[in-house]
Amino acid sequence: MCIFLLHGLKYHIWLNAKDKFKMIGYLISLRLFIYFLYGHLESFKEHLLRLQPFLYALSFSGEIYYMYPNIFSNVQVILKTMDIICKRELPSDSIFSRVENKNQHEGTDSHMEHLQDNQKSYEVNNLLWHCVAAWTCVQKNSPHLNNVLEHLTFHKTQLQNKCWMDSALALLVLGEAAKLNMACLKTLMDIMRDFLLTIMSVQNQKENGSVDFSWAWIIVSIYITILTEICLYAAISNLRKTAFIGFCDCKSSKKYILPLDKSEEQPELRETSFLGLLDYFSSKMSDNCDEVIWIGYYDLVYNLVKMSWELRGDEEQDGLRNVIWQTLQKTKNHEKDERIHNALNIAEAELNDPTDPFTRVSSNAGDEIFSKYIGWRVANILSKLLFPSADILPLKKPLIKPHKTKYLYKKQDAMKKKVLHFTVR
Repeated sequence: MCIFLLHGLKYHIWLNAKDKFKMIGYLISLRLFIYFLYGHLESFKEHLLRLQPFLYALSFSGEIYYMYPNIFSNVQVILKTMDIICKRELPSDSIFSRVENKNQHEGTDSHMEHLQDNQKSYEVNNLLWHCVAAWTCVQKNSPHLNNVLEHLTFHKTQLQNKCWMDSALALLVLGEAAKLNMACLKTLMDIMRDFLLTIMSVQNQKENGSVDFSWAWIIVSIYITILTEICLYAAISNLRKTAFIGFCDCKSSKKYILPLDKSEEQPELRETSFLGLLDYFSSKMSDNCDEVIWIGYYDLVYNLVKMSWELRGDEEQDGLRNVIWQTLQKTKNHEKDERIHNALNIAEAELNDPTDPFTRVSSNAGDEIFSKYIGWRVANILSKLLFPSADILPLKKPLIKPHKTKYLYKKQDAMKKKVLHFTVR
């Protein structure tokens, strides 16, 4: 897998093939990290040593994948998880430690502060802990959810920590809770708004060179992927609508369909809904804009294509699909930036490949996109790790399985409420 990733060719057909290997590597690295948190990798040091040369070479692949953030972000997750694992399991032989030692004079931040002094465990930060607690509360219908979310918001600044692996997992878990609960969705969008405002404020202060947020685009990319999944797979239509349009009147959403002209007054970042981010990032695009801006815009357009494709034939979401389709058409017609057109072309190339199990749905009824269950599985495993006792949060109703969330109410005809639809005039 590592060898295949290293020999990148800048053609869409080859990028499509490597995207599958990237996803495999992403899934493997997440699973290894979970095993690491459980302490199950102590007997596999020899295997980790064998991975060292490939990981070292993969760490220099940025030039190949930088213009393709949908691939590059997952490569960064692979490297970061293995960075943390190798420093813990191979403290003296880790290639990551050697690279870090060479860069210490540049102030390179270490992730070793999350490894306890006895080198026996990894300490998750408070933000991740509270996100897992929130997910557990939602699953078990606990009355403590509001208190947990209040404490979670108190730790929102930890999203700015350079050790961003905990932040990525925190967003992933909270995103799963947001698929089932509106309060969790609002908390997710609020902490991401504060994160973006802080990042952009620091980036605009050119003289402030003491703070390094060069990694911030990874968090933005992960958040947009999570937001896309909420738009597609949230339990009820109101959650899906809110994730896409935001906490606003549906009638006012038409103004967001067409990105603002660059000459107009640039909008403020009021909320981090899908259209809110599209409006914000598109208005700030330029040839020399910050990578958070163009990568965020790239990921939004890339995921718009994916959503439009997946919602085909879904009569209950005709309105959402129409809004997405119109947004895509106007983006194609008005956006001149080559990077954004790359996002359109790559997404369409992936969807035209019938053999991709990660981004396509088979024509067979019942087959679904495999990758949409990743967040639920990570949240479930972390919940069992951090809250092993079933008595911590009393169980009020049966757990909602991931494969039932999208059409939870569709199967309950007797209790079915009127579905909210988008209207576009």
